[in-house]
Amino acid sequence: MHDVDSREFASDNYSGVHPDILAAIVAANGGHQVSYGRDVYTEHLQEVFRSHFGADARAYPVLNGTGANVVALQAAADRWASVICADTAHIHVDECGAPERVAGLKLLTVPAVHGKLTIEAIRREARGFDDEHRAQPQVVSLSQDRRTGCGRNSVNQGIHRRR
Repeated sequence: MHDVDSREFASDNYSGVHPDILAAIVAANGGHQVSYGRDVYTEHLQEVFRSHFGADARAYPVLNGTGANVVALQAAADRWASVICADTAHIHVDECGAPERVAGLKLLTVPAVHGKLTIEAIRREARGFDDEHRAQPQVVSLSQDRRTGCGRNSVNQGIHRRR
C-alpha cells in the first residue's frame, strides 16, 4: 500500500521523481541532441560540476546507485584489481554482482563484526602485490551497513586506492 506521508531511504529506487526534475525532463524532451555525453544538457552539467569542484572535475551521470558504485570503483581501480570490503558490504550483498560482472573487479570480502572493517581484517587480503596471478588489491570500500544496525542506508562512505 502506498503511503504518501512515508519516507524510506533504503534504496535510491524507492521514491518518485521530484516535480522540478520532471519539469526539467519535459523541457529537455523537445528537439534532437547528439548522444553519448556531447549534448547541451551534459555539457551544462559538466560546467556546474567544474564551477563547484574545479576545472578538472568531471561528472558521470548514471541511472541509480548500483551504476554510481560501479563507475566509482572503475575510476578508482585498474581492470585487473580487487576491492577489499566487509562480508556485509553493500557492494557485495546488494549489487547483484555488478561490481564483478560489469566492472570486472574481484571483491575480496573479509569478516567484519557489525560491518566494521579492522586493520587486521584488511591486512589478510592486502597482500600478494608481487603475484601476477592474483587480482591486485587496490581499493578498500567502506560502507555504512544497514543490516548490522549501524545505519538505515548502505552508502559508500569512501574509497581508498593503493598505488
